[in-house]
Amino acid sequence: VPRLSQCGPFRAEMSNKEASVAVVGGGLVGSLQGILLSQSGYQVDLYEARPDIRTQEHVSGRSINLALSVRGREALRAVGLEDTVLETAIPMHARMIHALSGETSAQPYGRKDQCIYSVDRRKLNELLLSVAESKPNLSLHFEHKLARASLDDKTLVFQVGEKDKQEKTVETDFIFGCDGAHSTVRRQMMRWGRLNYSQEYIEHGYKELTLPPTSEGDFAIPPNYLHIWPRNEFMMIALPNQDCSFTMTLFMPFKVFDSIETEEDLLAFFTKHFPDSMDKIGVARLVRDYFQNPVGGLISVKCYPHYMAGSIVILGDAAHAIVPFYGQGMNAGFEDCLIFYELLEKLKSIKAAAVRYSIAHWRDTHAIADLSMSNYIEMRAHVNSRVFLLRKSLDNLLHAVFPRTFIPLYSMVAFSRIPYHQVVERNRRQRHRVNKALVLLGVTALGFAGYLFYQCWLREKLALHYRVLPCVLGCILDEYW
Repeated sequence: VPRLSQCGPFRAEMSNKEASVAVVGGGLVGSLQGILLSQSGYQVDLYEARPDIRTQEHVSGRSINLALSVRGREALRAVGLEDTVLETAIPMHARMIHALSGETSAQPYGRKDQCIYSVDRRKLNELLLSVAESKPNLSLHFEHKLARASLDDKTLVFQVGEKDKQEKTVETDFIFGCDGAHSTVRRQMMRWGRLNYSQEYIEHGYKELTLPPTSEGDFAIPPNYLHIWPRNEFMMIALPNQDCSFTMTLFMPFKVFDSIETEEDLLAFFTKHFPDSMDKIGVARLVRDYFQNPVGGLISVKCYPHYMAGSIVILGDAAHAIVPFYGQGMNAGFEDCLIFYELLEKLKSIKAAAVRYSIAHWRDTHAIADLSMSNYIEMRAHVNSRVFLLRKSLDNLLHAVFPRTFIPLYSMVAFSRIPYHQVVERNRRQRHRVNKALVLLGVTALGFAGYLFYQCWLREKLALHYRVLPCVLGCILDEYW
C-alpha cells in the first residue's frame, strides 16, 4: 500500500466534485456509501445485481433481522436517518436466557440506559435506497451484475437484465466495492495485485424459523430482549419484529442438521432441547419452516489492503465478512462508510482518504472477525456458567466504580466507537490487571486465613500449657512434701 505522501499528485485531480464514482452493490453498505459520497458532492452511480427490492413481494437471501448498536447509529446519524430508523426499531436491553428446564434469566448488555435495537433488514435497505434515489447527483441502476473490471483503465463491465444479460461497459474515476462476502470487485483486485486474502467456513450452519404472535396478536415472549436457548454445542436465538412475531435462528453443526431427516426426528429433537418453545411456535409451523427453509453457511473473510490500483476500495462484507455472533456485521459495515466519509471531509481527496482508510482500518476488521468467532462460544455455552456470570458481575461493578478506566468488552464493542483492534488490546490489559488483582486478593486472603489459624493454634497451645503446668507442680509437691 502506498504511503499517504505518495498520493500528492492525485489530490487536485480527485478533489474535483464533478468526478464520477461507481458504487457496486446496493445493499445496506452500498446504499449508505452512495448517500455519503453524494453528500460530499460527487457524482455517484450505484449498481445493484438484483431487481429493485422496493418493487418485489418477496426478497430471498439473508436474515430479516439485524441488531443496531452505536457504530451503526452514528453512521445513520451522518445521513439524518437515525431517528427515522429508531422509530420502528425494537430496543433490546438484555439477553434472555432460556434454560432447558424452561426457567428464564436476564443478562443486561450494559447500563440501564444502554440497549441494542432489532431492525428489519429489508425496510432499512428500502429506506436507504429511497433516500439515495432522492439525491440529484446519485443514480440507481438495478439488474446490473458486475461481470469483470479493469482496474488499469477504471472500466466496469455489467451484465444487464435478468434474462438477456447484455453487457454494458462503464467508465468511472473511482470504484467502491460493496458487493458482499463473495465480492466480484474483490476478485478483480486479487487478480490485479497483491491482495492478502483468507476465508473460513465454520462447521456450524443456520436455519431460520418463526415464532408467531399469540392468538390475541401480542408477543408470545417478552419483546425487549434478545432471547437465547444455549445448549453448549448449539443454540437458538430470537429477535422481535414489529408485527409481534420473532425471527428465530437455529445455529448448529451441519452434522446435527443432517441427522434430522423426518418430522419425528425434528419433534424429538425440539422436545429434548427446546421444549418450552414448541407450544409457542406450533408443531405445524415448526415442521413447515424447518423443512422448507434452507441451511445457510457462515463465512469469515479477512483481506488486506482494502485499497488498490489508485482507484478502488472495498467496504463491508466485501472487505471483512464476519459471523453474526457479535451482532456487528451491519454496524461494522456502516462504520466503514462513516470512517471513509470522515476522512474524505478532512482530507478533501478521495484517493488520500482511501489510502488512509486502508492503512488505519484493516486491523479493526480483522479484530471484529476474531471477536465474532469467539463470541459464539460465549453465547451457546458460557452464558450458562456461574463463573462467567460472576465475572460479568465483577466487570459491571468495576465499570460502575471506574467508568472511564474499566469498560467491559461488550460495552466497548456495542456502545462505543473505540476501534475494534484497540478494544481487543484494552480488554487484554484490563483482564490482565483484574487477574493480577484477583491473585493478589486470593494470596492476601489465604495469608490472613493462615494467620488466624496460627493465632487460634497458638492460643490452644498456650491454654494447654496453662492447664498442664499446675497439675505437674501439684504432683511434684505431693511427691516431696
